[in-house]
Amino acid sequence: MKNVFSTLFALLLPVLAAAQGSWSSSSAGENNVYFTQVQKNTEAKPDANGFIRRWALLEPVNWPNRSNTVFTDSYLRETFSTKLLSKKKQPLVLPVSPKEGETTVVNDAKLKWHLLESTGYNIQLYRFATQRNLQKYGIIFAAITHVYADEEMDVRLSVGSNSASMWWINGTEALILSGDRRMVVDDASAPVHLKKGDNQITGYVINGPGMSNFCLRFLDKTGKPVTSLIVRNQ
Repeated sequence: MKNVFSTLFALLLPVLAAAQGSWSSSSAGENNVYFTQVQKNTEAKPDANGFIRRWALLEPVNWPNRSNTVFTDSYLRETFSTKLLSKKKQPLVLPVSPKEGETTVVNDAKLKWHLLESTGYNIQLYRFATQRNLQKYGIIFAAITHVYADEEMDVRLSVGSNSASMWWINGTEALILSGDRRMVVDDASAPVHLKKGDNQITGYVINGPGMSNFCLRFLDKTGKPVTSLIVRNQ
């Protein structure tokens, strides 16, 4: 029965997305403005379609790949859990709630965190890199945000990414999008549990050549976007 429900839900997602309107109007930054700076100790909410726009983004990690076809499930898990290490062979530990300008060292590169609000539902990582004269191909991006729920929720985490990505809720693997893929709304989803109070969302997006971006939201059991969450930096 669970497999039947998952199959039906996957078939309904494109219909539900289409019913909620076109995404193109909010996918590009007007006048090349893709992000605004987040003010300290402020709150936000998901947009009307449930997309979370406020993120702490780490400057891109150098990770050369000439092709995106290598991004299998096993490659992603191995890269993010064991290979993405410092030269001291210690696992990369990300801050729980990165502050603006805070740094994380990856393979001797000191990378800054940027606390940003996207002007569209689509988090344009390629633009984030190019507008700061940072590396844009052969990279890994890390993204962290926190959502606060008034009550416990059983929902679906729904993600689209270009290229592959992997996502965790409160430190537990929740969803993996493997392969050479373009960013599509609700491209993959998985059931997750949000506890009452603070919930951390962490993601890695990896890309060789091409654009890099993602979109993320939570959907309820009927496929409607969850908009009641509070998004804030601590």
